[in-house]
Amino acid sequence: MSDAVRKSVKTRQMFYIPGYDPVPPRRYRELYRKEGADQAAISEYSIAMRPKSKEAQNFGWGISADIDGQKTDTETEILFWADIVQTSMDQNIPRTYLLLIRTAWEYIGSGALRGLMKLRIGPVLAALYPVAMLLLQLILAALLGLCTVYLGNLYIHWAAGAVAGLAVFCIILWWFKRKDAQLFAYYLMHDYGYSAKYRGQNPPELEARMAIFTDRIAEAMTSDVDEVLVVGHSSGAHLAVSILADLIRQGRVSAQAPQLSLLTLGHVIPMVSFLRNADRLRADLNFLCQSDALAWVDVSAPGDGATFALCDPAAVSGVAPEGGHHLPLVLSAAFSQTLSEAKQKELGRRFFRLHFQYLCAFDLPGDYDYFKVTAGPQTLGDRFAHRSHSPSRITRPVNPHTSMAA
Repeated sequence: MSDAVRKSVKTRQMFYIPGYDPVPPRRYRELYRKEGADQAAISEYSIAMRPKSKEAQNFGWGISADIDGQKTDTETEILFWADIVQTSMDQNIPRTYLLLIRTAWEYIGSGALRGLMKLRIGPVLAALYPVAMLLLQLILAALLGLCTVYLGNLYIHWAAGAVAGLAVFCIILWWFKRKDAQLFAYYLMHDYGYSAKYRGQNPPELEARMAIFTDRIAEAMTSDVDEVLVVGHSSGAHLAVSILADLIRQGRVSAQAPQLSLLTLGHVIPMVSFLRNADRLRADLNFLCQSDALAWVDVSAPGDGATFALCDPAAVSGVAPEGGHHLPLVLSAAFSQTLSEAKQKELGRRFFRLHFQYLCAFDLPGDYDYFKVTAGPQTLGDRFAHRSHSPSRITRPVNPHTSMAA
């Protein structure tokens, strides 16, 4: 659809691509229900959820909204890959420590970590956290084990002390793993290790799932809705980039198709695009940032320590064309301005909750409102047509690896 043509959105098909998250998709439905109701009360509009349509092929729900005096119906589907995440996380303690060594070697040895540190220190510290925490757990378990060996040797027998020490060592590591729902060390290690295992290439099982997602979005592009909106959050952002690049390259976006829109939220694209074999993702970024077939808006916030805030993904990855590019429009969610001091204080210690704030209500809402974007009467491009890039946008190319797939 031409940028010059503006049309009220009466029907929308939305696809949400989660990040590296093992939870079932109903979590996102309940999050949307609660936070949507909160935002509607704050912003004084109407939004209601209903069961998904019979045509929906994935877990989802319907949304009926009355925003800015216009009614809009949206169908939402979750493009589910949590089963792949769950399988990748099903690793015992020794395999996790082996993964730690391989992942650290890949990021440090390839120069990727050095490049990432030139962008934002927050997500780099988040990436180093599981390494430090797992090593701390290992050291603590070893020290307690050695103390047990010493005491056993002193008061019982060296053999009994050695057995008891080994048992203490294993029990301590097992206890830490059981507590990972609070510590997130294993979770984050598996997250970063999943991309590093193939040095930035998509694992075969993920590539196959992405092809299914591409087909589903292509089917929606032949329907009579006004907009097909794809939302990629966190790691889901780089999946969305590759999926839509495939969709457009395959010629599945016609001039008569609905408006195609991409909203990326809290992206961590450099964590993958800076790896040595991420040729496919870098080529997709290069292609999509120049495309006229879609509107692409990227939203992040410096207050979110888990994202590469305001980093233009194509530019920092070193694959933006020399003549410049127009996508994505890089915007700040500006947590310091759109969240009250009380809300900021409440969320300040909840690292992961801040990373999900893009999907939640703002008590001092600005231009960015997730529920107006996903359920309101404007296309993504029209909603932000008046905006230019955030003044703090980062575009300097610092990626040590810039090769692209043919």
